[in-house]
Amino acid sequence: MKNTSRAIVLFLIAFQFQLLADIPTDSTGMLGDNFSLEGALEMFKQSSSPEDFEKRINDENSNVNNLDLNGDGYIDYIKVIDNKKGDSHALVLQIDVNDKESQDVAVIEMEKTSNNKVVIQIVGDENLYGKEMIVEPVSETQTKVVVVHEPAPVSSTIYVNVWTWPTVRYIYSPGYHVWISPWRWRVYPRYWRPWRPFPYRVYHQRRVVYHRHYHPVRIHRVHRAHAIYRPHRRTSVVVKTRSTTFRRGKGRKVAKTNTKTTKVGVKTKNGKVFGAKKTTKTTTVRNKNHKVVGKKKTTTTTKVRKGKKGGKVTRTRKTTVKRRHR
Repeated sequence: MKNTSRAIVLFLIAFQFQLLADIPTDSTGMLGDNFSLEGALEMFKQSSSPEDFEKRINDENSNVNNLDLNGDGYIDYIKVIDNKKGDSHALVLQIDVNDKESQDVAVIEMEKTSNNKVVIQIVGDENLYGKEMIVEPVSETQTKVVVVHEPAPVSSTIYVNVWTWPTVRYIYSPGYHVWISPWRWRVYPRYWRPWRPFPYRVYHQRRVVYHRHYHPVRIHRVHRAHAIYRPHRRTSVVVKTRSTTFRRGKGRKVAKTNTKTTKVGVKTKNGKVFGAKKTTKTTTVRNKNHKVVGKKKTTTTTKVRKGKKGGKVTRTRKTTVKRRHR
């Protein structure tokens, strides 16, 4: 009996350690946690064309997309839109949040540096990742190329040559027509059926398999393609409002900030005030055990009224309330 009890205790301890080991440590709390940039590059590598790539990233079994940007409880469909100039391509991964707004998830930037040599990176959008997240492939065989960025001097860059990827060969073929997804809000392909998002703990275990062959970097290697994309970037007010920003401070405290802005039309008897805007910023601070240790709520109200000479007079009132939790 003693041996049996001891075995049970040891099993429970081992089980608890396993549960702790299964807790994801790379969660940022940002919306981008639910889209695998590494997985998107892997699907791009396996695809035969941009159309095939779009189908793969929207497949539940690929474990790339777990995004629900509009909060309706179902996964959003991701469109692929290619922007081309010369030998540079910027393939935008975009979601229609509603019938009026679209939000870019990421952009695959690619350019030809010489014959049969192509460099590629994927960049996650700031609204989803807090700041631009850049990911590129890793390989045992790398190519060193000299790139000239005028008027700067010549510089050396090491990158993975992706010329052998079928989609890359397809895009740089003479008969390629620029791919622009034909789908839009509530008009989707017949083969696609939305599913409910997985909890991050479950999704993390499914996406981590893509991390072996891709890694994050801090610099843009694909300069021309990045310049092509910038004027075409699409963002959504809905997504920007939902997005959260984390910052880490002393004692491993984590601060999460939510900002909500409301425009209110104001009518008074004398007609002086004709507009107002209310912004509420709530910051929740948690310790290393994720327990709430404090909150700060700042409310800013801005009123606009007509001046004596017909101009506008703006008046702003700011109120901050801090609370500590024990």
